[in-house]
Amino acid sequence: MMADIDVQVRPHARAVAPAADSTATVSRLRVVPVLVTLIIVSLGGIGVWAMWEAYVAAPWTRDGTVRAYVVNVTPEVSGRIIQLPVVDNQFAHKGDLLLTVDPTDYAIAVEQAQAAVAQASANAQNAEREAKRRADLTTLAVSSEEKQTYLATAIAAKAALREAIANLARARVNLTRTTIRSPVNGYVTNLQVQLGDYATAGRGSISLVDADSYWVDGYFEETKLGAIHAGERARVKLIGYSALLRGHVASIARGINVANAITGQSGLADVNPIFTWVRLAQRVPVRIKLDSVPDGVRLVAGETANVQIVTKRDGW
Repeated sequence: MMADIDVQVRPHARAVAPAADSTATVSRLRVVPVLVTLIIVSLGGIGVWAMWEAYVAAPWTRDGTVRAYVVNVTPEVSGRIIQLPVVDNQFAHKGDLLLTVDPTDYAIAVEQAQAAVAQASANAQNAEREAKRRADLTTLAVSSEEKQTYLATAIAAKAALREAIANLARARVNLTRTTIRSPVNGYVTNLQVQLGDYATAGRGSISLVDADSYWVDGYFEETKLGAIHAGERARVKLIGYSALLRGHVASIARGINVANAITGQSGLADVNPIFTWVRLAQRVPVRIKLDSVPDGVRLVAGETANVQIVTKRDGW
């Protein structure tokens, strides 16, 4: 009898066990969507935080420009260009020959000035000797008025000699100015003059982009200036290259042009009468000095750049 009961109970136990396993499986399946949802929400929160730090909290701007000083080489003497050994976009080292103006007239001017100095020197020596001889004579032989006249003539002759010497120095300087050399290491840009052109004193002939002066101006909104300080590191990305340039904040501009500050014809301030509900923040230039430029990156004044200021918590 006990054996029969045992036989009847065991099949029942075996029937209940699968039902319990099925319930546990269903419970686990219900937990999986919740975990997936939590993971997705967490990743989304991290992404939003990263976007906030990168685009809102960290000072950055897409409005950046590569800048460089341009040296306008202007002849100080006029004449025909007889040498022009450079071409457009060529790199010129400091001291390299850029152009030569015909020195013939200026060499002749030096010879004339030398002759004038010799003549003025002879006149000054003769006038000085005459004045000295009369100064040694008594008033019985030469009057005081005549002595003063010869002394004044000697003084004038000395002044004429100094003027002739100055003219000689100017003639020699003008002769050296017929040869124009590069004052900086830079690139010849927008070359317009040609061999045989007439160079006019005071008119620019050759422009050089100073290769040692490149920097980046980042135009930041005024609302972000409070987080920018001199000396902070900066990342610069030119839109034409994938490599990052390293630099630091050199300075922040202390003034920009304001339209409402323009003076009208009557002398009064010319104020714009239009007011919009949306007030745009002014952009202020922040000068970025470049510390390192990756190989293969060609800096060109006027290139567009993205600039991000690296705070201490961000590190490099």
